[in-house]
Amino acid sequence: MAAPTLSTHVLDTATGRPAAGLAVTLYRGSEVVGSATTDADGRIRELATGLAKGTYRLEFDLGGYFARGEPAFITRVALDVELGEEDHYHVPLLVSRFGCVSYRGS
Repeated sequence: MAAPTLSTHVLDTATGRPAAGLAVTLYRGSEVVGSATTDADGRIRELATGLAKGTYRLEFDLGGYFARGEPAFITRVALDVELGEEDHYHVPLLVSRFGCVSYRGS
């Protein structure tokens, strides 16, 4: 079995559009193991590859994304995720200036 990969997709629920240009960083402990900015479709198709089993932290820079317009109440979202033996993990995030929700995607 191949080592896991991780992707994400961010949607701006206030506009009903992808959250393009949003910075995302993946940590294992204090070490950065991946970082990228969402594309025009709000996606990062491969934030990291070859990940070992364990706990990782995904950090989404909402403050930087929303700085283009009205200021955001929630400026950063950090999600701790536990990766196991599966080949691929997908972590979508739905955001607005005042809230967010995430789930295990496919």
